[in-house]
This record gives sequence, C-alpha cells and structure tokens, in this order.
Amino acid sequence: MTTTPEHERDADAVRRYVESLALILTQIGLARMPSRVFAALMVTDSGKLTAAELADQLQVSPAAISGAVRYLDQVGMVAREREPGERRDHYRVFDDMWYAAFLKRDRFMIMWRDAATEGVSTLGEDTPAGHRLSVMADFLAYVIKEIPAMFDRWHELQKAKEAAEAR
Repeated sequence: MTTTPEHERDADAVRRYVESLALILTQIGLARMPSRVFAALMVTDSGKLTAAELADQLQVSPAAISGAVRYLDQVGMVAREREPGERRDHYRVFDDMWYAAFLKRDRFMIMWRDAATEGVSTLGEDTPAGHRLSVMADFLAYVIKEIPAMFDRWHELQKAKEAAEAR
C-alpha cells in the first residue's frame, strides 16, 4: 500500500471530501457532528487525531468534538487512547473497525428481533400488525445468523487481497 504524505495532498479537496463523506453519513442516519469527526479521522494516514486537532480541522468548538467522539466511542466507530507521557486523548479509527462496529450492532439486532417476537405474541400472528412484526423478526433472525459467515468470507477476501498485493 502506498501512502502519500498528507502535506502533499490538496487540502481544499480533502476538506471537501470530508464534508461530502459526512453528508452521506448524515443521510444514512448518523448525526452531523459525529459524521464530520468520523470523516476527518478516516482521511488521516495515522487514523488518529486529538480533540484539539479535530476542532481545528473542522473549525468547531471543543465541546462539539467532545460530544461527537463520546457518541462515536459508544457505538464502536472510534477508540480513545492516550500516548505514553501525554495528557491528551487521541481518537482513532482502525482499518478493521467495521467488524467491531457490526458486532456491536449485532447485539442491538438481537434485542430488536426479541422485541418483534414479543410483539407477535402480544398482537397475534394472524393480525396485520403481528404479521409485520413476524416478518421483521424473521428477517432479523436471518441477518443475525448470516453475520458470522459474512465476516468469515470478508476476512478471507482481505487475506487474498493482501497476499496478491504482497507479490
């Protein structure tokens, strides 16, 4: 994998891309500031920035960064770490963070499936609402069952890609 030093990149193009990626993330349901913070972290070669660096880069207050990174940490999209001897936290995205984020979502899908199943029992499967909840529970059960195999296939694809790039 070749990297281009960040200082050689077109800073305006990078800022536009960060905002473009953030807009897409907000359109799929992520709040605006966590979207911008996540996008800013994704475009750094190191994958990590301090809150002050994020605030400076995004031209927002430290308080806005604080709330955004707290949310992103809770949902598994960033990790908080501290460098030895430093007092400031760094916020990091990892190349394989998608795996961890999906695993956290798996827990929510199980809760959602269980709630749908309870709704079917409460409303009756022969009612329109009960039928809708039954379809939802069936779909979520299917997705929950397929996630581990999907991740196995993903890891195999990544290994094959890395092996091909190493040649």
